[in-house]
Amino acid sequence: MMQILQPPGWAKPKGFSNGISAAGKLVFVAGQIGWSGEGKWEARDFASQFRQTIKNTLAVLAEAGGKPEHIVRMTWYILDKQEYLGAIREIGAAYRELMGRHYPAMAVVQVSGLIEDEARLEIETTAVIP
Repeated sequence: MMQILQPPGWAKPKGFSNGISAAGKLVFVAGQIGWSGEGKWEARDFASQFRQTIKNTLAVLAEAGGKPEHIVRMTWYILDKQEYLGAIREIGAAYRELMGRHYPAMAVVQVSGLIEDEARLEIETTAVIP
């Protein structure tokens, strides 16, 4: 059971939810980055790394029997706000292809660095499987 939390009178958010209430099995997916499951870099640009990061996230979630619609929270850590904004159309297309029209509670945070030097972003995810 999942309920989108939208306070009355608030503007509808675009591409995320203000909050979600859910009950079920909690799944915590560690920060995923844009390398393959074998730890190999196949893409260097932000949009391609984003696509791979989401694929990695969904692969881990599937191990618990989860699907994209079970995701309740995502925190994105990005290195460069302008790079992110410059790739926003490609990010949106990849997101809709892999996640559909499900928009969990999200935060996007610009950070000064990530542990893996080649990574352009890292995404941490929480899901609730009914």
